[in-house]
Amino acid sequence: MRMFNLHCHSNYCDGSSPLREYADAAVSRGFHTLGFSSHAPLPFKNKFALRDEQALLNYVAEISQLKEEFQSRLNIYTALEIDYIPGISDDFDHWRKLANLDYVIGGVHLVRNGDQQQLWFIDGPRQEIYVEGLQQIFGGDARKAVTRYWQQMREMITTQKPDIVAHPDKIKMHNQNRFFSTTDKWYVEQVEQTLEVIAAAGTIVEANTRGLYKGRSDELFPGEGILTRMFELNIPVTVNSDSHRPEEIDGFYPHAYETLRRIGFREVMCFTDKGWEGREF
Repeated sequence: MRMFNLHCHSNYCDGSSPLREYADAAVSRGFHTLGFSSHAPLPFKNKFALRDEQALLNYVAEISQLKEEFQSRLNIYTALEIDYIPGISDDFDHWRKLANLDYVIGGVHLVRNGDQQQLWFIDGPRQEIYVEGLQQIFGGDARKAVTRYWQQMREMITTQKPDIVAHPDKIKMHNQNRFFSTTDKWYVEQVEQTLEVIAAAGTIVEANTRGLYKGRSDELFPGEGILTRMFELNIPVTVNSDSHRPEEIDGFYPHAYETLRRIGFREVMCFTDKGWEGREF
């Protein structure tokens, strides 16, 4: 099976390298499709997203040039990974229209506790930021904090309607079984509620390999238990590496496809010029 990746970050946001280097890497690995998905701008200072709307327009223009240049070798698409932060982030439709996006990846990396302006950052390489946020913003109440994460995820799916949900259980990454267990009854209930919302919306969920090749998780995002329940609910899946470096674009892909096949999946969703299509593997 020729591979593809729809979740890719470049030096326009928190990736390491220019867009062209990812396209070259995709061609060298025999990919048929590559989708760029920089983090959409946010209305506050940060180190991971596109700086502003002008940076976004520059990003879109360069992708357009690469589409034309690589058209005989690689299908290239324009996307954004957009954060949903209630009351703070712009609606996804704003970015869809401004950038004429092919598709949208929706993610929750920053969790808001009610009307507080402080945000709990659940991603990134530093565990101490996760722990500090849990203590300062949620008073160390892991159940409250994690429940709010899953609630925010459900709000994103129903109000913003992303094409793909990014790494839905990434909340577990820095936990390392210290503050909660993914087998806790309340946690399982939050996951089930979220999957039911995803199934009703017909949203695609990515099997994200980044935690594996970065050594931050011993399983995919989402893990095998959630993927199994997704299969039972007929939730469509795709495989992405969430690459931040060109050499990461196919990181742990064999493991991801082997896991999906063992569960029972036989096709993954890929974006094409005709829209979303299932690809057998």
